[in-house]
Amino acid sequence: MKSHKTVYEQSKYWNGEKFINLSETTMDISMKTLPGLIKAQFTNREERSPDKNIDLIPFDKEKFLQNPEKAKFIWYGHSALLLQIKGKNYLMDPMLGDDTSPVGPMRTKRFTENVLDVIDELPPIEAIFLTHDHYDHLDYPSIKKLKTKVQKYYVALGVSRHLEKWGIPAEQVKEFDWWDELQEDGLKIVFTPSRHFSGRGLTDRAKSLWGGWVIQWDDHSLYCSGDGGYDDHFKEIGEKYGPFDWAFVECGQYNKLWHQIHMYPEESVQAGLDSKASQIIPIHWGGFALALHPWKDPVERFVAEAEKLHAPICLPQIGEIIEMGQEPQKNNWYQSLQ
Repeated sequence: MKSHKTVYEQSKYWNGEKFINLSETTMDISMKTLPGLIKAQFTNREERSPDKNIDLIPFDKEKFLQNPEKAKFIWYGHSALLLQIKGKNYLMDPMLGDDTSPVGPMRTKRFTENVLDVIDELPPIEAIFLTHDHYDHLDYPSIKKLKTKVQKYYVALGVSRHLEKWGIPAEQVKEFDWWDELQEDGLKIVFTPSRHFSGRGLTDRAKSLWGGWVIQWDDHSLYCSGDGGYDDHFKEIGEKYGPFDWAFVECGQYNKLWHQIHMYPEESVQAGLDSKASQIIPIHWGGFALALHPWKDPVERFVAEAEKLHAPICLPQIGEIIEMGQEPQKNNWYQSLQ
């Protein structure tokens, strides 16, 4: 078996030491900006989380399994998605745990309680898609609890080492470089670039890849952007693989200090338009306070920009079943929360 590093070296996005973005990408966190950032972390904390638990719509297994010829999804907050395509079930970045800071001195509590318990109710899962290895996307408690339900794992190049360490057999895992394509189970699966980074500790920054996923079947398709800043890759993905019935686009956890790796909400709308999406669904919000902005700021700015540009959007509640072709046009459920 080839070593992980030997596999990385076959990628043109590996520079010999780490993976690199298509465009030069930096974060403005330095000794100059760090004191202000630390101070901001301890101010206006009440605005960054809802004042009460966000309810989870209970999983209706019978309804979800009805009409298997119709694609469906459920958003579980942040970037976690349950998909049904051609009668089979898939998970995208199933971080269903209650904390994104398992090794830090501070905890980052989920806005919705007991989401991890949903796994007990889920039907068998054909495959899990993972965009990258950050804690808010790749969650050990979730993977451990899902292990007996899942057949396959489609992951960014370098992420397999985490799963293998956690007891997932290597033969169940398929790693993807950017633009890699796979035809399987009636699907065309493509791993696409994003402008971000990876790592779960002090020594593995950019030692695995990051990106998004395109899934095509019959006359339909979807795109999940993964995390990342705005760049030309959205237009390229739209030209190569669009138009998309659904585009799940990162929208949240941004800051001017790390703008190149997380889009502002206005850019999230533009990314959906660039990718030629019929429905743009904002994700990466509504789950955790991982930045300094008020928790509703992402969706409010996203909606305002979408209205300005007449962009088609879908705003599901957490746990709501959305069927393709039946997407709710107006669902401002978050407005009743503080």
